[in-house]
Amino acid sequence: MYNRVKHWKGLCLLLPVLMLFISSCVNDLNKVKEIASNEVGTIVEPTTGVDLIMSDSARVTIHLTAPLILQYNPQNPKTTYKVAPKGIKIIHYDKLTQKQDGTIIADTGILHAGEKLYEFRKNVVATNAQGDVYKSDELFWNSATKKVYSHKNVEVFMKSGNVMNGDDFESDDTFLHPSLRKSTGVFHVDENGAQ
Repeated sequence: MYNRVKHWKGLCLLLPVLMLFISSCVNDLNKVKEIASNEVGTIVEPTTGVDLIMSDSARVTIHLTAPLILQYNPQNPKTTYKVAPKGIKIIHYDKLTQKQDGTIIADTGILHAGEKLYEFRKNVVATNAQGDVYKSDELFWNSATKKVYSHKNVEVFMKSGNVMNGDDFESDDTFLHPSLRKSTGVFHVDENGAQ
């Protein structure tokens, strides 16, 4: 008899916890349904094997490649954006010489169409015509203002062997005039040349 009472007491204590758990699952499920209903119809057909060349006055300026691009069209057309979730590569060309003067590669790319703003996320690697390499987990490129910037840590590996680190990176879109805040670095000094 004592074991049955103990069993019922344990069950009575467990019942409110179980009810709380079930109600939280229902709330989570409702939230998932709400998010899913908001996303219905926002994805326009995915495009695979993207190989896009952009030009200005019949001269190539950008060559963009991505294995997959998804276009999202929310209800407000000004907030349309495209996502390259499986990686993106952009090659920038000098308009006059038609020589490659920089690249940007990232795990994820986002194009905010209305703002002409490209957003690169995770394992971002950018190079300039001099061979300098920029690495970060975030990079923004505004094609209208021709500026690139990041608010996360950026490492710059210069062709000379010097290395710089810093936050709040900004440069022109050729990566030739960088500016870093809170920067540190390792610079090689030629002692023979200093005499």
